Amino acid sequence: MASIELQEKYAELALKTGVNLQKGQALMINAPLEGADFTKIVARRAYEIGAKDVHINWVDDELTLLKYQYAPDEVIASFPEWRVKLHDEFAEDGAAILHIRSTNPDLLKDIDPSRVAAANKAAAEAMVNFRKYTMNDKIPWSIISIPSKDWAQKIFPDKSPEDAVESLWEAILKIVRVDQADPLAAWDKHNATLKKAREVLNNKNYKKLILKAPGTELDLELPEGHIWKGGSAVAETGVTFNPNIPTEEVFSLPHKYGVNGTVSSTKPLNYGGSLIDNFQLTFKDGKVVDFKAEEGEEVLKHLLNSDEGARRLGEIALVPDESPVSQSGLIFYNTLFDENASCHIALGKAYPTNLKGGSEMSDEELDKHGVNDSLIHVDFMIGSDKLDIDGIKQDGTTEPVFRKGTWALNVKGE
Repeated sequence: MASIELQEKYAELALKTGVNLQKGQALMINAPLEGADFTKIVARRAYEIGAKDVHINWVDDELTLLKYQYAPDEVIASFPEWRVKLHDEFAEDGAAILHIRSTNPDLLKDIDPSRVAAANKAAAEAMVNFRKYTMNDKIPWSIISIPSKDWAQKIFPDKSPEDAVESLWEAILKIVRVDQADPLAAWDKHNATLKKAREVLNNKNYKKLILKAPGTELDLELPEGHIWKGGSAVAETGVTFNPNIPTEEVFSLPHKYGVNGTVSSTKPLNYGGSLIDNFQLTFKDGKVVDFKAEEGEEVLKHLLNSDEGARRLGEIALVPDESPVSQSGLIFYNTLFDENASCHIALGKAYPTNLKGGSEMSDEELDKHGVNDSLIHVDFMIGSDKLDIDGIKQDGTTEPVFRKGTWALNVKGE
C-alpha cells in the first residue's frame, strides 16, 4: 500500500491539476468501493479546498458481476432515470467530475457479450446530455486510477495480491509524477511541453496523415479547421484542468469519411470488463468494412455495431514511444494508461472541441465538417517502436512526423 503521504499528494494532484476544484464548486466522484480509503482522502481534501458538496457514486466489481449474471435482460438493457437526473443536475450546477477507476480487466469475460453491449448502449443513450458537458469542456472533469487486487494481479500474476497492489501503486505514482518533490510543478512543466507539441502540429495544418507499421497501412484525412489538443484543457468558465492523469498525447480528429486502409492493434483493449486482443480493422471511406481479432472478436463485433458512428473514427492521438507509460514496460489492460504508452485511434464520437468552432455547432453542422458522432468513444492502441507517420501538407508535399515510434518533428519548439 502506498504511504498516506503519497496518497495525499495524489489526491491533491487529482483535485488541483486534474479537475482544478474551485472554492464553492460541487464535486462528483465515481469511485470503486475497494478504494474507499483513498476516496475519503480525496473527499476530505476537496472540502478543505472549499468544495460546497462532495457526492460519491460507489461502484463495486462483485456487485456489477452479480447483476450481469442474474438480472433479467430488461434490467440490463435499461438505465435508471434517477442516475441521469443526478448527473445532469451536477453538470448544470457547474460541478467538477472526477472518475477514480480500478476495474478488473477480466471482470466480464464469461458474460454474454450481447448483454454487455446492451448495458453499454442503454447507459450511453441515457447519458447523452451529460456527455455534452464533458466532451465540449463545459465543466472540468478528470480520470485517474488506483490499484485493485484483481487488476494488480492481472499485471503482476506472479506476485501475492498484497505485493501486486504495492507494485502497481509504485508504477502508477511514478507515471503520474507523484513520486517527484512537487507533482503540481512537474505537471505544469509537462503541460507546457504538450502545448508546444500541439502548437507545432497546428501550425503544420496537415491535410492527411499516413501511418505505416507491421499490419498497419492507413491513410487518415484531417478535416479543414481541425485542432490538435493535448495536456490541459480550458472549461467554459475559464478554469484550466487535465482530463486524463496520466496523459502523454496530443490528439485531433480524423475526417469521418476520409479514412482508408488497415490498422492493427499493438496492445490489448479492455472494453467494459472484456478483453479484445490482436485485432485488425479495415476501413473504406471512413467506415470499418472488415475486422478480425484473436481474442474477443464477438465483443469487438458488438462494439462496432453499437450504432452507425461506431464503425468510424473520432480521434487520432500521437504518443512517443519514450513516454513514461511505455518505458515502464508494463501492459496495464487499462486504456487510461495503455493509450498513453502508444499512438492510438478511437472508434466513435469525436470531440467537437477538436474543430474550430465545433463546440458551438449543431450535430448537422459537425457532420458536414466530417466530425463523427456516436454513443461510444473507445480508444485502442496502434503505436510501437515500429510505427512511421508521414504528414501530407496542404500543398501536397510530404514530411516525416514519426519515425520508429518517436517524433521526427521538432516539437520542443527550440
